[in-house]
Amino acid sequence: MTKKQTVNMCEGPLLKNILLYALPLVATGLLQLLYNAADMIVVARFAGGTALAAVGSNGPLVNFIINVFVGLSVGASVIISRFYGAKDSRNLHESVHTAMGVSLICGVITMTIGLLISRQALLLMSTPNDVIDQATLYLRIYFLGMPAFMVYNFGAAILRAVGDTKRPLYILLGSGVINIALNLVLVIRFQMGVAGVAIATTVSQVVSAVCVVVCLMRTNDDYKFEIKRIRIYKDKFIAMLRHGIPAGVQGSIFSLSNIIVQSSVNSFGSAVMSGNSAAANVEGFVYVAMNAMHHTCLAFTAQNIGAGNFDRLKKTFRTCMILVVVIGIVLGWTVFLCGEELLTLYTANTSVESTVRPDQIIEHGMVRLGYICTCYFICGVMDVLVGVLRGMGFPWMPMIVSIVGVCGVRILWIFTVFAFVYHSPESLYLSYAASWLFTSAVHYICYLKARKKYIT
Repeated sequence: MTKKQTVNMCEGPLLKNILLYALPLVATGLLQLLYNAADMIVVARFAGGTALAAVGSNGPLVNFIINVFVGLSVGASVIISRFYGAKDSRNLHESVHTAMGVSLICGVITMTIGLLISRQALLLMSTPNDVIDQATLYLRIYFLGMPAFMVYNFGAAILRAVGDTKRPLYILLGSGVINIALNLVLVIRFQMGVAGVAIATTVSQVVSAVCVVVCLMRTNDDYKFEIKRIRIYKDKFIAMLRHGIPAGVQGSIFSLSNIIVQSSVNSFGSAVMSGNSAAANVEGFVYVAMNAMHHTCLAFTAQNIGAGNFDRLKKTFRTCMILVVVIGIVLGWTVFLCGEELLTLYTANTSVESTVRPDQIIEHGMVRLGYICTCYFICGVMDVLVGVLRGMGFPWMPMIVSIVGVCGVRILWIFTVFAFVYHSPESLYLSYAASWLFTSAVHYICYLKARKKYIT
């Protein structure tokens, strides 16, 4: 691979390089959500609103199970960024092969857990009787693809850590086309419903995993991957755990709080579930665009610390913060103002038998969009603060703050305000903004203290 395919994070104009790195990340995230949206649109229009609820309501549970393991890919990204920035070939080589070995182990463990607990977990989430069988089927097929999912995520993390955000985008573009094509064939032609969507997703994950491994094997740079050299190097594995476990635990606790929220949403019935699922999928386009700045801030911070360029840290943080606020406000309000038109895509044909009417999906979906998208930029601010803290080598600090701030506030809200004061979906959605605002303020205080280690 030539150097032109990577972004130089340690030299050159900062804004330009941040945009060169972040824009493919944004495009990758948007494509991924587009393909997920295609799954839900196809299943909603050709299998009904109940099937939409079955697919869409699984998100928090899936994230809860996989996030601890995906967090290790964040740990791999941090240490690989530092070794690449420091031009430390031996440690970079060992880190890459450790990461790929860990990805396979994580994939098998996640698949096993998902297959074993799917139905029981859905029952605990108060999933309605008209949804649970389809939701269980979807989950079990989906988790069969976890080994491939993990290999792709760790491989893409390696590429991004060295400044290559383009090839993960190209890989996702190709696998996504396969996903959509299989959706159309399996759901429409063969009437397989949620099973067809799950199979299409699993096949596309396998394609992504193969492609990212081929990319890593064909490079001529120091991060070249060789299957026969896979080995878990103890010191690298411990470093990944040190950076990755806090990220994974934070993500899983986030998902746990979202499971509690989802369970509360489920208590209002299939119509609210369908509207909530559609809206969550739509607002995901805003989130992934903002989340790209989280990964950008983390990678630039880590590489510049590895290279000893401490003077670029404050500029990196400020630039990423301005960009994420602009992205959050512009995209958030655009999605809200176009909400009814977007949610219409998730409504079923009137000829499809369903317990949920199209107008109910739009009505309940707009309620969520109104409370989430209009202040979503606060979530972006929170994520950039997490990224800079992790990049500076403080993985436990954002984890603790996020667990207390985001999860604690939401859970406390549900068992107080929602339970006794304002028992409605609107109350649940208000808990998001409250948790983001509180956590962002505490994260910023932590950032001011943490940067004194590098900036005087």
